[in-house]
Amino acid sequence: MASPPLLLLQDITLTLGGAPLLNGAGFGVGPGERICLVGRNGCGKSTLLRIAAGEIQADDGTVFIQPGTTVRYLPQEPDLSGFATTLDYVRAGMGPGDPEYRAELLLTELGLNGTEDPATLSGGEARRCALARALAPEPDLLLLDEPTNHLDMPTIEWLERELLSLSSAMVIISHDRRLLETLSRSVVWLDRGVTRRLDQGFARFETWREEVLEQEERDSHKLDRQIAREEDWMRYGVTARRKRNVRRVAELAELRNTRRTAIRQPGGLKMEARESDLSGKLVAVAEDMSRAYDPAHPVVSHLDLRVLRGDRLGIVGANGAGKSTLLRLLTGLDKPDSGTINIGSALNVVTLDQQRRSLDPDTTLADTLTGGGGDMVQVGDEKRHVIGYMKDFLFRPEQARTPVGVLSGGERGRLMLACALARPSNLLVLDEPTNDLDLETLDLLQDMLAAYSGTVLLVSHDRDFLDRVASSILMAEGGGKWVEYAGGYSDMLAQRQDATLAARPRQVRADAAPARTDVAPSSSPRQPSRKMSYKDKHALEQLPRQMAALEAEIERLRAILSDGGLYARDPATFTAATAALEKAEADLTAAEERWLELEMLRETLQSS
Repeated sequence: MASPPLLLLQDITLTLGGAPLLNGAGFGVGPGERICLVGRNGCGKSTLLRIAAGEIQADDGTVFIQPGTTVRYLPQEPDLSGFATTLDYVRAGMGPGDPEYRAELLLTELGLNGTEDPATLSGGEARRCALARALAPEPDLLLLDEPTNHLDMPTIEWLERELLSLSSAMVIISHDRRLLETLSRSVVWLDRGVTRRLDQGFARFETWREEVLEQEERDSHKLDRQIAREEDWMRYGVTARRKRNVRRVAELAELRNTRRTAIRQPGGLKMEARESDLSGKLVAVAEDMSRAYDPAHPVVSHLDLRVLRGDRLGIVGANGAGKSTLLRLLTGLDKPDSGTINIGSALNVVTLDQQRRSLDPDTTLADTLTGGGGDMVQVGDEKRHVIGYMKDFLFRPEQARTPVGVLSGGERGRLMLACALARPSNLLVLDEPTNDLDLETLDLLQDMLAAYSGTVLLVSHDRDFLDRVASSILMAEGGGKWVEYAGGYSDMLAQRQDATLAARPRQVRADAAPARTDVAPSSSPRQPSRKMSYKDKHALEQLPRQMAALEAEIERLRAILSDGGLYARDPATFTAATAALEKAEADLTAAEERWLELEMLRETLQSS
């Protein structure tokens, strides 16, 4: 028998500003379930999650929480006011029976010590503190609204591992595809006020969504044909009995109303970068460039880098690594302490700032786009009416006089894009452009960058977006050292892992060399043996089968551990499977290194 739900929302209705935002929405969450809640910016995802958390009341519908269930909610913009320290804030979210050590432990793991004044925290620090508060009690149900916003890559990867280790049920709103693919087991799609559920992970969602929309198109076409038949009858068949005629007329009116309110995609976002004349082939050339605010902690140390026209350079590193400083150096806004940075010719730079400092919260949306001068927006070489340009970025005409300060995070993100893309450029500098944007907007931004002939400097913590956009990754390795890797983020991880594996056998051999007393000294210590033993030949034949078996075992163990409720249901099996997975992965690494060593020896002997 299935377990009763921890949370159940049914027929939730909410109207804001005259139009229904939620119209019969709902979903249920069982113990250990991991659900991602997806939908366009402004469709009501955060509102629905706030209703589930008890933050606001719906106009109609039912919200049921299983008695005794502990629920923790992470809002998009947590309020830390009224607390003396970060530790006080985290402890305030814990219940009487919750272990207090968890508060200090999580704050430490998230890079905080508990004594910080919440009023002085940066956006990323406030988000980490709020995460510690939500996770510390190990609740039965976690409601997480954009948990990765303002977090750096190491913290996102830590959060991913931490959430995987919990037995809590989860509902997650996020634009981070990689996080959703890793964590989710079900998808709830909120679209035009109603919800649909897919009991598969997020990786299947986009295909399923297209199938749903195609079915809607077919249903809409059938409805159009039925209306056409009824209209034909209205013109030529009204001579029959009056009572029947009245009924047919009423049915036609109902069909027209159904067609008018039928579920169909709202107007799409239109995103296009205005390009200026081409820049020079060399955009930025750094030679032995160094920059440090504190001599003991250099931001950039002896960097050599060439950025060519058309490059899409992704810049990656922990918060505080110096990504923003590096952007300023590469665009000529800052000077190095030593070395040189040569900026290319004919550059027209447009910058998208993650802090959105250029947005005045008291200025209206229309005045922000027009600069406060009339109703026309200068878009490239043409002028457009502000209302038409707003519609391209999914703003309604009645929002023209709305102050920027009351816009949602996603709306402010779209407004920044609207301002930036109106200006001609051949170098786009994008500092965390994905914050608060929905998945559809991210797809369009990706397509726009793919068609953009200029150069892109991109700072982002969105791993999937980097994989889709970047042609190379510049990674902060610590101590001011930056290393460039070809390809996207996943390619960078593979290259770093390959470098580690390649270095590991050499290190083992170097460590083992002093212990070998049975080998005579040689002027060529790296020269391999001149023949392969029977044992080596046998191992070379058997190792591929062993590696395949280990890979199958690793997949089996990962499938077991993917069960979100396993730890709560059977801790012994969870522990045994975790230990077995670690051993199998270590055995596979050792087997791969041994096979590579023997294969290189075989090739060397064949060529000699």
